[in-house]
Amino acid sequence: MRSTLQTLRNKILCTTTWKIQLVFWFSAILVGIAATLFAIASEHTHGLFKRILAISPYLPLVVTPLLLVFVAWLTRRFFPGAQGSGIPQSIAALNIQDHGARATLLSLRIAIGKIVLTLLGLLGGASIGREGPTVHVGAAIMFSFGNLARFPQHFMDRGLILAGGAAGIAAAFNTPLAGIVFAIEEMSRSFEQRTSGTILTAVVIAGVTAIAIQGPYTYFGISDASLPLSASWLAVLVCGVLGGGLGGLFSRMLISSTRKFSPWQSKYPLRIALICGLGIAIIGIFSGGTTYGTGYDEARLLVTGEGELDASYPIMKLFATFVSYLSGIPGGIFAPSLATGAGVGAFFAQWFSSVPVETIVLLGMVGYFTGVVQTPITAFVIVLEMTGNHGMLLPLMLTALIAQGTSKLICPEAIYVAMAAPFLASDSNNKSGK
Repeated sequence: MRSTLQTLRNKILCTTTWKIQLVFWFSAILVGIAATLFAIASEHTHGLFKRILAISPYLPLVVTPLLLVFVAWLTRRFFPGAQGSGIPQSIAALNIQDHGARATLLSLRIAIGKIVLTLLGLLGGASIGREGPTVHVGAAIMFSFGNLARFPQHFMDRGLILAGGAAGIAAAFNTPLAGIVFAIEEMSRSFEQRTSGTILTAVVIAGVTAIAIQGPYTYFGISDASLPLSASWLAVLVCGVLGGGLGGLFSRMLISSTRKFSPWQSKYPLRIALICGLGIAIIGIFSGGTTYGTGYDEARLLVTGEGELDASYPIMKLFATFVSYLSGIPGGIFAPSLATGAGVGAFFAQWFSSVPVETIVLLGMVGYFTGVVQTPITAFVIVLEMTGNHGMLLPLMLTALIAQGTSKLICPEAIYVAMAAPFLASDSNNKSGK
């Protein structure tokens, strides 16, 4: 009798395990599909904005403020919690113990709103990226389907959120290794053995799905830039110190301004969006239209050496991204920061005539990006995978480490952790209110 019951229990457990795995694999495939369609839609949306610019470079003075007001209204009215990058929400969800509170930050409704609202922001010319929002979308999809499958608590605890975020990055950039590193270095800030297999599986499935739809590609094209030992390694120091310092300054400005503007955003969200939209349009006009959108085209131009940009581009892109984030609309800083970093590198390149420009561009990209997010491993891994240039491993690694040290001197707080604080505070206030 006991053996029969034990056999029955084993069969039930085996069936349940397979159901859990099927739901998990299916949700990882959905993350890959969502990230890929999000990427394709972003390109088409930015293309529509370029058509607006082609009619008149001054049209954004009307279009951008109005669209940002509309997006801000939709966010407040229908998708509260979808604002900003989405990475802070995912980090906050990892640290919130209450299941219901997590669900408010990681729901399918939020995931859908994140995609739609980010696309509307890009249609308005905001200097935002889709990669941070894709992390939010990936975490929300995995978490939500975990609820449907009634995963055991050890899955729900952290694994699904980390796996969804990692899968989102991997599919968004087509950089599977960077997705894994980002989940460990930024989102969890530690490596937990019990979630490592979950993360790896999700990244592989989402990455394969993205490649199946779009085919193999490198985000910024192929770069064969190199920095031989005989060349000027002073470039590494310059890009690490100055690039990382500028990135740290951007983070400090954004953290400080977000905290100071928070009461005003709560009272006058539409007015803030209107003012920020006007600011984005003015910066865009002065930059000749180069500061609008993700910055993907501009970064690719510099990375591949196919063109040049004005020396003022990195500063203008920095402020366009800064103002876009302050507007309170959904949108990330990943791609805009990489584009700003590429511009920083192109500016530094004029100081090193004996070193190829494309080489300094990559160093500047890693230096500035590390300065912003303070995750050096993610920074150099993501640039290596995005450009297919593994010959730059050592100089990029050194640049990232120097940039992190410099950035921490200027901005002791990691930007995403600081941005996650209000969501954690809100959860604490709700608990105390109960």
